[in-house]
Amino acid sequence: MSTTELVWFKSSYSGSSGDDCVEIALTEQAICVRDSKDVTRPHFAVGRAEWSRFVGFVGFVAEG
Repeated sequence: MSTTELVWFKSSYSGSSGDDCVEIALTEQAICVRDSKDVTRPHFAVGRAEWSRFVGFVGFVAEG
């Protein structure tokens, strides 16, 4: 799937300026991630299970 076919979005926590954010797009098999400051650069994809572990870790660290 090409970058132009994906629907990209940022977290509502990213604020209005959005300078230091990543954007994600969902596919059936993976979560695609790209730099919101330079959307022309290639994105990378991680599996849904790996993304869930990452988000769980970030939430745990933020609480700690």
